[in-house]
Amino acid sequence: MIPARFATLAGPGTDPISRELADKGFAVVRGAIDPALVDGINRELDERMERTPFSVGAFHGNRTKRFHGLLKRSRGARELILHDAVLATVRTILGQWCDFAQLNLSQALEIHPGAPAQIAHRDQTMWPGPRGAMEYSVNVLWPLCRFTAENGATRMWPDSHHDHFQQEQDAGLAETCLMEPGDVLLFLGSTLHAAGANYSDRPRRGIIISYSLGWLKSYENQSLTYSPEFARTLDPELAAMIGYRWHRPNLGTYDGQCPSILLQDQVPEYLATFDSLTPAQTDIVDAHARSELAKMAVAGAP
Repeated sequence: MIPARFATLAGPGTDPISRELADKGFAVVRGAIDPALVDGINRELDERMERTPFSVGAFHGNRTKRFHGLLKRSRGARELILHDAVLATVRTILGQWCDFAQLNLSQALEIHPGAPAQIAHRDQTMWPGPRGAMEYSVNVLWPLCRFTAENGATRMWPDSHHDHFQQEQDAGLAETCLMEPGDVLLFLGSTLHAAGANYSDRPRRGIIISYSLGWLKSYENQSLTYSPEFARTLDPELAAMIGYRWHRPNLGTYDGQCPSILLQDQVPEYLATFDSLTPAQTDIVDAHARSELAKMAVAGAP
């Protein structure tokens, strides 16, 4: 059964990935990209991964390396973030509750031999909002090597997005997502999942791209990670996804305007504050203003 919040995704006009996410909570797409792109990304990330220390803490993994800000680290990663089919699915799912989806995080990770299985968790519990009313994020895992049962392939609990309050799940019900470079795993922020234990003799490497509702506080502080100077070098859609765009009503402004103004060659020192409202809000505010102006005119106000 598809949860009520996904009722609009059940029709034949919806893309099949979105339907599978709504129904099962996750979807594996085979051959989503050319494996040659994966080879190039691996070369771009090799040195930084080698120099990155292990994470601190049992959740992120004391035998796991992670680093962020992939737009600065890899040109190939930009192609993953803007992947057409992935973005279409993200917009279908999250577009029900926001104007646009933002980049929540871009992370490379490497799970080393001896890493135990991660605790099962739901990514969207990082936001202490109501559960079950909406999805806060869609997450995308790109394998940069083979994902096997031995090296800790990600485990997903099918249908766990139906019950946001049940945390403990029978490990036997989990589905291990075996993947090859070029495949991709998409899953909802409400879907229970965990990295598996790495019993092999080699690290297991991948990239996590997370998209969230455009009005949420993101996991990665994008405005600190990417300066306006760097954002000017990006595709406009990427720049918007990392915060150089406001969200109605009046969220994420720069001096009262859309922060995309910072991508201009010359930014005025003095700026007027603009309304950024939904059409319904604009109608209400404008009608109120006309009413109040009419009252002032009757009263003889200047």
